[in-house]
Amino acid sequence: MSEPERKNKGLFGRLFGAAQTTSTHTDHTVDVASTADTEKAVEVETDHAMTPPDEASAEDIQIQADPEPAKVGWFQRLKAGLGKTSAKLSDGITGLFTKRKLDEATLEDLEDLLIQSDIGLVTAQKIIDAISKGRFEKGISADEVRSILSDEVERVLGRVAKPLVIDPARKPHVIMMVGVNGTGKTTTIGKLASKFRRDGLTVVLAAGDTFRAAAIDQLKVWGERAGCQVISRAVGSDSSGLAFDALKEAQALGADVLLLDTAGRLQNKKVLMEELEKVTRVLKKLDESAPHDVVLVLDATTGQNALSQVEVFGAQAGVTGLVMTKLDGTARGGILVAISEKFGLPVHAIGVGEGTDDLQPFEAAEFARAIAQS
Repeated sequence: MSEPERKNKGLFGRLFGAAQTTSTHTDHTVDVASTADTEKAVEVETDHAMTPPDEASAEDIQIQADPEPAKVGWFQRLKAGLGKTSAKLSDGITGLFTKRKLDEATLEDLEDLLIQSDIGLVTAQKIIDAISKGRFEKGISADEVRSILSDEVERVLGRVAKPLVIDPARKPHVIMMVGVNGTGKTTTIGKLASKFRRDGLTVVLAAGDTFRAAAIDQLKVWGERAGCQVISRAVGSDSSGLAFDALKEAQALGADVLLLDTAGRLQNKKVLMEELEKVTRVLKKLDESAPHDVVLVLDATTGQNALSQVEVFGAQAGVTGLVMTKLDGTARGGILVAISEKFGLPVHAIGVGEGTDDLQPFEAAEFARAIAQS
């Protein structure tokens, strides 16, 4: 199968499905102090048992300058990024189907391989069914198995590969980013902001992770690079108050998009998860429909734990879509298939590197071909 031709329309149109707008503004960072009016509108947070700030987090890493433009296309970078996952699958398939007929033992070994690759039990069983149909006790090549694997993965992912649509009638369209520590939320926000700005949209960034100085500073750097206004407060400030102030400021500016960062939290910490519900309640004081999207950022290296994250964040934060990062650093990229099969949430984008262009629209066919090496 040949590599798809690169589309000529802008990346924003592919990833976010919205018409371009043009607007200008003065780029600066605003440190917002609590006001009496805000205090009336915002409930007081009482429990901030956040993850200790001295814990290591991938988001604490200093932002690096974008690498030189890649000489290879996105599909080749995706294929390379998924190399660990695809190698585990492909090598295992080659070992199973070299000079070996398709029998019960072979099918059991293949099912084990698929499950160990985090494809998921349901999808693994469907692949086994598709392979065994009409071929039992007959020979089958490794390439045929890879082709069936690719088709089944594309079938699962094709239903969830959807753009994040920005409504131009909303001023602003509010996107709240959530997830556990270290998934790359802040970096993902910076990359999205850069793409929005390149397509002519005005963007406000809200440094809602008020418990990590590094996250606030990192978002300010991204804001400066992308030409976005950043709303921030001192470390330890009320995160829901920050969200309220940021939306109020974005409304006053007539901004197209508000990207709201939130503090990383473990999905099994009830009090911390309830804080996300509070942020949502506060936003609704200014816009009953906000947030318009709640995007969960997942780290592919966490494997099966990502299933629990989707379940809990979905129930308590009202997740509307997913972004998966760090697919280039793991052999567990198949977890995206298991998540999609179980939850059916839209997958907006995936990341396979540190550069801005390493976060790209999610396309099921490309992912399936890359993971199956078909």
